[in-house]
Amino acid sequence: MIKAVFLDIDNTLLSFYGYVKDTMRTGFEKYWLRPYEDWMFPVFKRINNGLWRQIELGEITFPELSDVRWNRIFAELSIDFDGHVFEKYFRSQLRLSAIPIPGAAELVDYLSGKYLLCAASNGPYEQQVNRLRIWGRLDRFAHVFVSSEVGAQKPEPAFFDGAFKVLRESELPGLKPDETIIIGDSLTSDIAGGAGYGMKTCLYQAAPTPLGEVKPDYVVHDLLEIKKIL
Repeated sequence: MIKAVFLDIDNTLLSFYGYVKDTMRTGFEKYWLRPYEDWMFPVFKRINNGLWRQIELGEITFPELSDVRWNRIFAELSIDFDGHVFEKYFRSQLRLSAIPIPGAAELVDYLSGKYLLCAASNGPYEQQVNRLRIWGRLDRFAHVFVSSEVGAQKPEPAFFDGAFKVLRESELPGLKPDETIIIGDSLTSDIAGGAGYGMKTCLYQAAPTPLGEVKPDYVVHDLLEIKKIL
């Protein structure tokens, strides 16, 4: 029986990509850079995802990502501007962003009424907590587990060790991994990490894409489909 539900934040509950497009558009205007065009977003996505994958593999740290991200993006966009300046702007605006994925609010309200609900996210703690607060759903979560606070990144076992330690010492003594489920959009972070720890897994895909070797227990393309599972 499922006792606790772990929910990823970015691109599962709140749209990180929607935020990125808005911030590239407004930020490029703010700093008098070339106007944002739709072809620029895939450049961001490829570089950013590659850097986050390096974090998941333990090859770089989040501060190292922040140090190089926008300089690499600007190099490919042929934009002559200090990436460190734009990174600071990007991070300041992200802290204030809460663009919900369709169905996210209804799902969180539903799950929090049935299970112990926990957020599980990589990134800066205060940033992610503030985004849930702005969204108006922070109080639905019994715990917010964020990598900067836990001291490890998803999919590392240490991330889940830290979360389970808190749950076992508070509401759910003796909690077993197979009594939990993690819901997220990342095969490499959420699904591989949760499955490797013995948790049930549910992959959210806004659009169907090949799964590769990682096999989640459930796959949904609409968040509200999860109400039929849990």
